[in-house]
Amino acid sequence: MDELQKKYMVDIVFEDNHLLVLNKKPSQIVQGDKTGDIPLTEILKSYLKEKYNKPGNVYLGLVHRLDRPTSGLVVFAKTDKAGARLSKLFKDRDLTKKYWAVVQNLPPENQGELDNYLKKNEKQNKSYVVRADTPGAKKAELKYTYIGKSDRYHLLEVELLTGRHHQIRCQLAHIGCVIKGDVKYGFDRANKDLSIHLHARYMEFVHPVKKEVLKFIANPPQDPVWNYFAEMFNDIP
Repeated sequence: MDELQKKYMVDIVFEDNHLLVLNKKPSQIVQGDKTGDIPLTEILKSYLKEKYNKPGNVYLGLVHRLDRPTSGLVVFAKTDKAGARLSKLFKDRDLTKKYWAVVQNLPPENQGELDNYLKKNEKQNKSYVVRADTPGAKKAELKYTYIGKSDRYHLLEVELLTGRHHQIRCQLAHIGCVIKGDVKYGFDRANKDLSIHLHARYMEFVHPVKKEVLKFIANPPQDPVWNYFAEMFNDIP
């Protein structure tokens, strides 16, 4: 991480003329919310403005989102052209996204596919598993694989097949695997920094302009639990 990244407290994994890939910290918000905290979209615009000495406004397109307490890979577009193509790529799910999730309980099987219908409660900012015929319900699919354990927790790799509100958090909680620190979905206590142990670990997609395959891996945040799993299973994308 160079001095300018340290100044703006951003961990940039990749950058070219068309896109920027960031390893987001759990406390950072991707776009503005009711807290009034400065979002990454604005922080990165200031970073780019200073880095390239740009006199006018800086374009930065928001392609997808990551929950505030979640860490890991987020992609931004630096041009309109790249933004439109990346947005379509994410909308069509024409990419691979894998997460690491630390949970307290063993899943029912070492690997499996979860297929549920979810409905978002706007007031609670929370999703629930509901019947398929529930008005407003959306189908949610993911795959999970058991990776390993520490003395108290288990590490799962989760591959998203759809992109629903709080999908991983809700679906894992539904099978009794609540993510560490996620009190909203039933974990018994919050993490000290209000993060949850869910990390966007791996992403693979075709470059929107150059058409080459891009693969990114982001290390999880520094804390004893993440450090243990990162050291033990760092060779797993």
